[in-house]
Amino acid sequence: MLNQILVPVVSLGGLGLVFGSLLAYASHKFAVEVDERVEKIIEALPAANCGACGYAGCAAFAAGVVAGDVPANGCPVGGNAVASEIANIMGVTAADVSKSIARMLCNGTCEEAKDRYEYFGVSDCVAAAKLGGGQKACQYGCLGLGTCVKACQFDAITIKDGIAVINEQKCTACEKCLTACPKQVIALISEKNQTWVMCKSKDNAKEVRGVCTTGCIACKLCEKACKFDAVHVENNVATVDYKKCVNCNQCVIKCPKKIIRGKTRNEKAFIEEEACIGCTICKKQCKFDAVEGELKTKHRIINEKCVGCGVCAQKCPKKCIEIK
Repeated sequence: MLNQILVPVVSLGGLGLVFGSLLAYASHKFAVEVDERVEKIIEALPAANCGACGYAGCAAFAAGVVAGDVPANGCPVGGNAVASEIANIMGVTAADVSKSIARMLCNGTCEEAKDRYEYFGVSDCVAAAKLGGGQKACQYGCLGLGTCVKACQFDAITIKDGIAVINEQKCTACEKCLTACPKQVIALISEKNQTWVMCKSKDNAKEVRGVCTTGCIACKLCEKACKFDAVHVENNVATVDYKKCVNCNQCVIKCPKKIIRGKTRNEKAFIEEEACIGCTICKKQCKFDAVEGELKTKHRIINEKCVGCGVCAQKCPKKCIEIK
């Protein structure tokens, strides 16, 4: 009876020892060397595994950096801090990362936008969009059923008054919400571009007024207010050219529907007089006549006229102008 138990146990134990030895030998013989820099880069990354870099996850991204396929600043979630750390690991220089933020392109809340019918289906924007484009009377508007909320793994989106609201501090620009939204009313915009239009409707003014009290009516007041040729009304909706926009906020102020968002801080230019050489370059660049002073005399800013666009500071050869 004892032999009937011992023989199978010893046999299985022996087989386990043999196969274990073979596996240990194979793992050593066929081991693939991993560059230690890959592990260091993985440790430096935020471990979001969101795919915003274009790779399946942080490990794949790290391997791509070491292979030379991805730049050190390729992680939009990590920003400049992570880019700098990766650059140190790789022994290269990292260019500044311009962080992008997901921003809403619709301001049609429950109070502002009308519905065509009452929706009782699954709480999902994609499902609602299949029913005649959704319940919103505006065919371009946010449906507010939270598909983007479910897609966001960083808890950066909530639904308030029938539209998505994005927490810019939590947003990592992973693009999951952009992919999930059937109406495409979320866009990635660089953090330095503080001006954007919260409307995508291409309908004419009469049609817009009939379905939404806050939609763009193509009045072109924003276009006329912009001194940098950065705002234009195209296909009945205002658009911002970010290559020209300096965030001067004039279009924001002039918009009668208040659908153009802009910088919230009331900044002004300030000239350090001791460093000013009176070259008049800042004065020539200012489109708001906010700089006064003659050639070779100290210049100063007229606060009442300054809009804080920062063009004078960018052009000053002595770098003696601050925006604060």
